[in-house]
Amino acid sequence: MGYNIILKRVYQEIETNDGFRLLADRLWPRGFKKDSLNLDLWLPKICPSNALRKKWHNQVLTFDEFSQKYREELSEVEEDLLPLLIAARKGRLTLLSAVKNLEESHLSILKNKVLD
Repeated sequence: MGYNIILKRVYQEIETNDGFRLLADRLWPRGFKKDSLNLDLWLPKICPSNALRKKWHNQVLTFDEFSQKYREELSEVEEDLLPLLIAARKGRLTLLSAVKNLEESHLSILKNKVLD
């Protein structure tokens, strides 16, 4: 079964076909009120740890190293991924973040984890 999972920045327009909107950032995005993102769920626990996030942002790790370490972190919180799996089975799942580069971020790794 093919899941319909898309990645979006929180700054992009909210669309009616976004489906289930999940914020996948450990920190709340600056400049947004809690109700302004039209979220179905915010799961900071499934995001990279603060230590890993800082290493990635400070360019201490390559994307491959970051990806491997984040996958290890995800394996410790697999039960918290259940809402993503359920949403993806029901229809479109939109993973949201404030990151600038969606494809080279935790969102692409998270998407692939759900698709595994």
